[in-house]
Amino acid sequence: MIYFTSDTHFCHSNILNLCDRPFNSVSHMNDTLIHNWNAYVSDNDEIYILGDFLYRGTGRDANQILRRLKGKKYLIRGNHDKFLDDPEFDASAFEWVKDYFELDYKKRKIVMFHYPILEWAGFFRDSIHLYGHVHNSQKDPTQRKRLDVLGKNAINVGVDVNDFFPISIETIIRRASK
Repeated sequence: MIYFTSDTHFCHSNILNLCDRPFNSVSHMNDTLIHNWNAYVSDNDEIYILGDFLYRGTGRDANQILRRLKGKKYLIRGNHDKFLDDPEFDASAFEWVKDYFELDYKKRKIVMFHYPILEWAGFFRDSIHLYGHVHNSQKDPTQRKRLDVLGKNAINVGVDVNDFFPISIETIIRRASK
C-alpha cells in the first residue's frame, strides 16, 4: 500500500495554537501522530511525506521519531525540514529526499510538491497534485467552494485536514474521481 502525509511538525509546540490542534502538549501530539501513522502504515508499505516533518527539533529528535514510524519513507522537502542539515541526522531513515516527485500509479500520474501549485505535469490529462504547507488555514484553495482554484485533482495531504492520519492512495484516487 502507498500512503501520503504532510506537515506533521513533530516537536513544534507553537503549531498547537497556530493550527488549533487538539493536543495537550507536544509529546501528546507526537505520540498521537505516531500512533495514527502506525495504525495505517505497515513495515512493507510506502509513505510519502510532503514536507515539514519536524520543526524546532534536532537531527537526533528526527532519528528517534523516524525509528518509531513504520513503512518505507520518502521525503519531499518542505520549508521547515532543517533537521536534514544536522550532522547527527541519519539520512538512511529515508529511501530518498527530493524537492518534487512524479509517481506513475495505474496509468495515472501523481505529482507531489510541498506547496500547492496552479498547474502541474499532466494537469490536462487527469493527473493528481498532492501538496501540504497550507495546513487548515483559509489560504487552502481546496477548503473553499468546490469551484476552487486548483480543481478536484489537487489534494491537501496535510495532517490538519485529514484527522491527523496518513491518506491511502485509494482514498486519493476516490477523492479525485468525485
